[in-house]
Amino acid sequence: QEQLAESGGGLVQAGGSLRLSCAASGPTFINYMAWFRQAPGKEREFVGAINENGRSTFWLGNAQGRFTISRDNTKNTVYLQMSSLRDEDTAVYYCAATSVPRASVMTADAYDHWGRGTQVTVSS
Repeated sequence: QEQLAESGGGLVQAGGSLRLSCAASGPTFINYMAWFRQAPGKEREFVGAINENGRSTFWLGNAQGRFTISRDNTKNTVYLQMSSLRDEDTAVYYCAATSVPRASVMTADAYDHWGRGTQVTVSS
């Protein structure tokens, strides 16, 4: 059974930066890894995804230009570097992974494995 473990969340001032990490462990070959987030009272939303070769796909929103997704296959780890953080980036951030996407990689339905989430709080 594949397991994902996020780390790196915390409290940061608006305009600051954080780097989230997600380490995958288990026997499954992972192709796509992604980040989603869920703010209080809102639905979970896609942030970014990256495939095994390093091509990345981003949320068509205000993450573009502020967030960077990367991957280290030697460590089975995906990273989300976030900069110029805003109040609206406050959310629980979840890592997701799949071997074969069952739907668009920008949707939660594509992913078989999920982490428990890490809280990111941006204060103004």
